[in-house]
Amino acid sequence: MSEKKIRVAVVGVGDFGRNHVRVWREIPDAELIGVVDADAGRAARVAAEFGTHVLDGLDELAGRVDAVCLAVPTVEHARIGCRLLEQGIDLLVEKPMAASLAEADALLAAAQGAGRILQVGHLERFNPAVVAAEGIVTRPLFFEVHRLGVFSPRSLDVDVVYDVMIHDLDILLALVRAPVTDLKAVGIPVLTDKVDIAHARIEFSTGAVANVTASRVSTERVRKLRFFQEHEYVSLDYTRQDVLRIRVRPGGTEPQIEFEKVPTTAEEPLRAELHAFLECVRTRRAPRVDGATGRRALELADRVMAGILEHARRVQLDAFSSQDVR
Repeated sequence: MSEKKIRVAVVGVGDFGRNHVRVWREIPDAELIGVVDADAGRAARVAAEFGTHVLDGLDELAGRVDAVCLAVPTVEHARIGCRLLEQGIDLLVEKPMAASLAEADALLAAAQGAGRILQVGHLERFNPAVVAAEGIVTRPLFFEVHRLGVFSPRSLDVDVVYDVMIHDLDILLALVRAPVTDLKAVGIPVLTDKVDIAHARIEFSTGAVANVTASRVSTERVRKLRFFQEHEYVSLDYTRQDVLRIRVRPGGTEPQIEFEKVPTTAEEPLRAELHAFLECVRTRRAPRVDGATGRRALELADRVMAGILEHARRVQLDAFSSQDVR
């Protein structure tokens, strides 16, 4: 395996893009070439903070970098992402991968046509707790998922389904590995003109049912997933990065309850995600969260939003009287 450093850049250095720059600066096998941002002042501040360069635009990337992390607003993902892929640059695009399924398909086609790596930034898939849970899942039949956060002015250009819930939709698809057969959803604007809190009930062809709640207007921060399978209950905390497994063991006159903390190795999910992307660029392996995976999560998020709008029309909720999906 070549030990040559992979040359990387970050396009879009707002709150989350800045974190990409921070982590790339700390990865020995990566050479951070520079940053690109429409806000020249922000680009200069981030470049100065992490000791890298400001690049004038996308045209400066061709031939100078091997890979790019794209963290611009979602509406720009397809336009900029396709351009980078066509320049022969491997791409990690933040979630949601695009503003529509048609734009997601354009990214997929561009990656295939150019023979480039396309990874989607569902970083919770690299959370040590999720990795551990994937190793013990058998036939889950019921999920309870809560991802609640306090209000922040970040990412208010998209509904909470695409900003927050999409993480858990992606993980559900990975754990169940079966088609969705039915879906009901409800959501409302609270502090913005977008959906700020949403709940979905999702049924899969295996018989599994998931209740998923996402909020960005809660009074506390909760990020938990619980699932039940035969004689077993598994509780996952995204923030603590731990997994508790509770099993029933037959024995004696009464069943025995066994508590097991599933082993995990603490790691920042973003760091694990970027390491994985780097290895895909180096080895040309398909990413764990490839473009097709990102598209499936986006498609399910669209179905949740459609369910929210259908419910709003049914109950005649004024906030949605003239709103289309996104």
